[in-house]
Amino acid sequence: MRIAMISPVAWRTPPVHYGPWERFASLLTEGLVKKGVDVTLFATGDSLTGANLRAVIARGYEENKESDAKVCECLHISEVFEQAESFDLIHNNFDFLPLTFSRLVKTPVVTTIHGFSSPKIIPVYKKYNNVGYYVAISNSDKSPELKYAATIYHGIDVENFTFNAKPLDKYLIYFGRVHHDKGTKEAIEIARMSGYRLIMAGIIQDASYYRNFVEPAIDNENIIFLGSVGPEKRNEILGNASALLHPINFREPFGLAVVEAMACGTPVIAFNRGSMPEIITHEKDGFLVSSVDEAVDAVHSIGKINREECRKTVQNRFTADIMVDNYLKLYKKILS
Repeated sequence: MRIAMISPVAWRTPPVHYGPWERFASLLTEGLVKKGVDVTLFATGDSLTGANLRAVIARGYEENKESDAKVCECLHISEVFEQAESFDLIHNNFDFLPLTFSRLVKTPVVTTIHGFSSPKIIPVYKKYNNVGYYVAISNSDKSPELKYAATIYHGIDVENFTFNAKPLDKYLIYFGRVHHDKGTKEAIEIARMSGYRLIMAGIIQDASYYRNFVEPAIDNENIIFLGSVGPEKRNEILGNASALLHPINFREPFGLAVVEAMACGTPVIAFNRGSMPEIITHEKDGFLVSSVDEAVDAVHSIGKINREECRKTVQNRFTADIMVDNYLKLYKKILS
């Protein structure tokens, strides 16, 4: 089986800091390689992989501001489809744009839909409904207008997340993009009302939102903002937290930070939207709430959660091995 894996080229694969789609493509690629699958990863030239690496872009366009994003994307995607005959299957992790090439080749195309940035992109998916194979990353993120080959949850490399049964520090963690969708402002409110320190980590995706709602609250004592952090620091701050706050204001397609926190034994307090009830079992490995006030109550009840249950949730449902096996089953079904 020869697989062409398309990763985005905004960041390196795997990313140094932020880059959830690149992180997914890396985990899936390396997992497939370990199982003896012949994978060619199409990614940036500085990417790290055990697969064959093909690159036309030296560095991610978010890391090289002299490059033009659209030019990078066009060169990258065309490189894959011009070599389509060399592969049994193409796995697209680059949103809707590669679909526009799919009728021009005979090689089947699997597309993992990592969420819809806007309803405006759905017509492209609809056009290729009967051509490709769509994978949802949660049942809640499925569009009724599309046909799906499978729902496959994301998995993580659990061994890279250290289980912490008894954190010595007492703080809450917010881990994700600084943006209204992710509820950064609400996380600050929850921490203040519950009397806990808050450590925040992530990229600033909305500068105006950050200036208006986040920056004024930062005092580097009770409200701390670390910016984007790498894997080692991520493991440390997630594992030492009393709980992860995930007060989202949109229908979260999946939420990797939720699973990563659980892998460290850290329970999650999340607004009950999108995929959250598919990941979190209320009062077992976290709390599903509907308001800031309910989230504050959950913070005060966090001691009721057995941190070992959080870890078990990931081990039983959200490992990279489980994810890889599910994709392999899908590939074989398509090719048969």
